[in-house]
Amino acid sequence: MTVVNKLNQTLEMLKMVEANCNTFSMDTDDPNAKSMFKQIAQNVKTSSEMLQSRVNFIMSEEPQYRPNNQAQQMQNMQQQQQNQQNQQ
Repeated sequence: MTVVNKLNQTLEMLKMVEANCNTFSMDTDDPNAKSMFKQIAQNVKTSSEMLQSRVNFIMSEEPQYRPNNQAQQMQNMQQQQQNQQNQQ
């Protein structure tokens, strides 16, 4: 698994944590718990935004992580395999 895949997986988990905390804040009648869950959700959202920024940076700096380049690399590999098969 690549670094970008791991970072994206972590981002998805953070979004689930944020959603759960928001749900917990709506489900409780305790004002202190409600406030705590809202604060946790906001902190997780901030962390998620920071991590997304890092993913964006990596994707801009590392050509192999760019979506178009991944498709191009797959096409190149397939083309090379076809060329090898044709030469045999």
